[in-house]
Amino acid sequence: MRSKVAYMLDALEDKELNFRFDEKRLRGRRFNRTLNRLRNIFDRERHEIIEQEKYFGLMLDHVRTGVVVMDGSGHISYCNKTALTLLGIATFSHIRQLRIVSETLYDAFINVSEDKQDQTASYYRETGRVTVSISAARATIAGNEIKIITFNDISNEIAENEQQSWSKLIRVLTHEIMNTVTPIASLSETLLKFDKIEEPVLSGLNTISQSSRSLIRFVENYRNLTRVATPVKKAFYFRDLAERIINLTADQAVLVGADCRYTELTEDVLIYGDEGQISQIIINLVRNALQAEAKNIEITAEINPSEHVIINVQNDGMAISKNSHEEIFVPFYTTKPDGTGIGLSLSRQIMHLHNGSLTLTRSDEKLTIFTLTFR
Repeated sequence: MRSKVAYMLDALEDKELNFRFDEKRLRGRRFNRTLNRLRNIFDRERHEIIEQEKYFGLMLDHVRTGVVVMDGSGHISYCNKTALTLLGIATFSHIRQLRIVSETLYDAFINVSEDKQDQTASYYRETGRVTVSISAARATIAGNEIKIITFNDISNEIAENEQQSWSKLIRVLTHEIMNTVTPIASLSETLLKFDKIEEPVLSGLNTISQSSRSLIRFVENYRNLTRVATPVKKAFYFRDLAERIINLTADQAVLVGADCRYTELTEDVLIYGDEGQISQIIINLVRNALQAEAKNIEITAEINPSEHVIINVQNDGMAISKNSHEEIFVPFYTTKPDGTGIGLSLSRQIMHLHNGSLTLTRSDEKLTIFTLTFR
């Protein structure tokens, strides 16, 4: 009997449950049955733990928070699917892999702790610039200290806050400028109606009047950024919209010898949004590409594994400098001599109203790609 108990204990310590004592023989049947019952209890408990692990793993894979468990040497013992998606990597086995993604992100993961304030880090992946908020907690399991790191994508929140800040600033600026300039324009035009005005004074009044009216038109353009209409949404096939845009811009493309085409990577890409506003964004991107001396412009559409609609507008025109990758979406900023700095800022605002995003995902000597994501 002692040998059987010792055998069973050794097997249980090795997590080996593939044994069973003979219950057919009369001698020792009751004892063997008791040992088998204990073995069945352990086996049932093990399966319940496995099922619980599967349940919690499945649950963590469906949350929008990235979860990473790291030991003291930097090895990753657990990583949910959201974390892999946010980091843009297929597997995650050691913290050193983050250096390939971003040194800033690597430093944030190393330095974050439950004793410190949450870290933030920005980095680039295929879908564009991502900003994450990172927090951590420590725990001891089986005598080993681990670090549980959680992080969330806050890019949309930051972009929305920036957009709101710009909108408030523009409202204040346009209000103050209009209050100052409108009386000047009105007064100068009134004075021009008088008959007896010397030539130098007349010339000066004309200059004041024209400059004032130009400034008023300029301010009115920026007021459009704070007056974006609420989207009137309906379902439509993007293919139809893309083909109309290509036809609308065909004459401009022919003038500069450019070719504009549409490629559907997923069949029947359906968008629920304001067709007119989405059309305004795509036309703006195509015209920007033509002004950048692009010879090949391609619009693509697909539905990604997360069921998001991804629209890419890519061209082989002049690249946008790295310093301007984010600035081009800022109101008033423009790289064109005659630009207003409204188009891309307005386009991004429209995408926010569609619960989506507009990003510059690539710009180099070979290709420039703008990506519209509809979530």
